[in-house]
Amino acid sequence: MKSSLSVFKTIILALVAITVVIGGIAIIKAPTSVVLITGGASIILLSLIWGIKWEDIERDILKNIGHMLVPILILLAVGMLIGSWILSGTIPFFVYYGLVLLKPSVFLFATCLICAIMTLMCGSSWATIGTIGVAFMGISMGLEVPLHYTAAAVVVGAIFGDKVSPLSDSTILASSIVDVNLMEHVKHLLYTTVPGLVISLVLYLIIGFQFKSGTANSETISIIQNTIMDQFNLNPLVIIPPLAVLILISRGVPALPVYGIGIFLGCLISGIFQKQSLLDIAGVLNSGYTFDTGVDIVNQIVQQGGLSSMLSTVAILIAAAIFGAPLQTAGVVDVLLDKIKQFSKTSRSMMTSCLAMHGALFTIIGSYYVTYSVLGPMLKTLYTDYGVHRKNLSRTMEDTGTALAPMIPWSVTGAFIATTLQVPTGQFILYAPMVYLGIVFALIYIYTGFGIGKLYTGEKVKDIKQEVS
Repeated sequence: MKSSLSVFKTIILALVAITVVIGGIAIIKAPTSVVLITGGASIILLSLIWGIKWEDIERDILKNIGHMLVPILILLAVGMLIGSWILSGTIPFFVYYGLVLLKPSVFLFATCLICAIMTLMCGSSWATIGTIGVAFMGISMGLEVPLHYTAAAVVVGAIFGDKVSPLSDSTILASSIVDVNLMEHVKHLLYTTVPGLVISLVLYLIIGFQFKSGTANSETISIIQNTIMDQFNLNPLVIIPPLAVLILISRGVPALPVYGIGIFLGCLISGIFQKQSLLDIAGVLNSGYTFDTGVDIVNQIVQQGGLSSMLSTVAILIAAAIFGAPLQTAGVVDVLLDKIKQFSKTSRSMMTSCLAMHGALFTIIGSYYVTYSVLGPMLKTLYTDYGVHRKNLSRTMEDTGTALAPMIPWSVTGAFIATTLQVPTGQFILYAPMVYLGIVFALIYIYTGFGIGKLYTGEKVKDIKQEVS
């Protein structure tokens, strides 16, 4: 049974939660999981003092962790998948031949596409930006292409891949936190993400016209390609695992079995083509690819993956469950939802409010791990109440979280990008239209009804387009 705390006490709990999160993340800069657990502990302490039973809080914590079990298994599978695909030569294959495509006039265009493909393959925009992205910045200097153009192309490609890759931890988190099927979430993201990518690619082609006279003579490219060729057997058959995964996903096979097949194929090819032993394969599945290639930039590209690489994100999921449970038990979530309902008479205004709320909280905190974990569980019931699918919420969170992150200099991702690429946010962000156009397209869809997933429960609910008219 839920507690019946007064509105004043629920507001105090909400303020404590917000203060701990903002103070821990933005000011102290403590690890996200520790901040969430600290916030949860603070709320639990006050709730117990005000008469809420521990049994009720414990029940909601266990219930929330139960909801996180499948996403946790997916994250662990993704860690093993990335490790096996590096060991098999699959990801190095795409890096090698992606670099072959570079031509001066289409450098920015190719940079964006290669970064998108690499992030789709490995699921991490940070890995792409910190490896291939850094290499492209060096190539850019050799071609005399302004660095802010190249930084923008790297960011657009990496963030696009991060948003729509079923291997991305942020994509898995955004969908799982609001109980949306992973692949349904990915498909729904295409509405707001693909138009921005297309506009960005056209922009890079136009900008690239002025660099036709350049010559691609980069020592960095040669070093990366030669090292990859020396370390891996780049037989075309190494692309079988991702092809199999894409086919199975397109046919609606659940994520966990698909990843299991992808891991098996990666391990099989590692043994056949890369001549790796069972012990080496097991080690990579656990700890990721740790072999030294002798070249730092290539090490940064391939030394990834493994179960251990996902443990910090798993900790965030568990911490989010601990943080959110007492807020639910104490009735804070119910009070927040009631306030939104008072001001939102239609699903359009409700979705706009949620978009603005998440965007504002992310701008303050700068970590989508926190904002997804905090607002996702609170807001998801609103979408059902208003007759629209929760995948609209998971998409909204990514449009105002994952995609928005490069625009916020003090966000975790924004600071990483500016530091790693050595280009200030303000210099490149204008040339990365996909980053901010996702919000524009999201608002257009909300107010036209196009691209808005409807919910059908028994009878067909009122179409959002009827509200527009």
